Amino acid sequence: MVLEGVSGIGKTTLARLLAARLDAETLHTLCPPHSEWTAASSAQLRPLPQFGLYLSGLLHASDRIRHSLAAGRPVIADRYVSSVIACHSAVHRVPADTVADLLGPFRPYLAVPDLTVYLSCSKNTLRERMAAKRDQGPLSADDKELLAVPGRLRRLLDNFAAQAAADPTALRINTDGMSAAAVADAVLARTEVRCA
Repeated sequence: MVLEGVSGIGKTTLARLLAARLDAETLHTLCPPHSEWTAASSAQLRPLPQFGLYLSGLLHASDRIRHSLAAGRPVIADRYVSSVIACHSAVHRVPADTVADLLGPFRPYLAVPDLTVYLSCSKNTLRERMAAKRDQGPLSADDKELLAVPGRLRRLLDNFAAQAAADPTALRINTDGMSAAAVADAVLARTEVRCA
């Protein structure tokens, strides 16, 4: 299962809840060692080499997913292919199709999720969640730029909506007014229906 959506939407919290309920492993698309390189990558690399880091992260995450599944453990991925496309496109202002085309030759290597949950919420709810996230520690540069860079949030929302529309594994959930536990319940209800 994959969780997708903009920063601050609740993916990480939801991943923890689902993992506890499903006895699943969690991972972020940029898991170590890739996660340690993101700040330097954003500051020092041009868009194509930066894409290479995210592609490498996807390939590594896919290996980890296959390893866990082979051991009989379900996996909850906090971001995956759609995030790489949506975020790289929005941040660098390149068409999402261009980013998807770069991924094309590697698609056969990537593990395909059973379910991809696309989370959304209103801008006001997102502001509240980002404030709560800020209270837990410093925000990343991406988190700060989400609402500060003109047009960034709109591009991300449009990109994630397009990814969800084209994704046969998509489950869209608007999380306005929902607790994380209620979102987890909605996801698990859908999972049970798909398994029945």
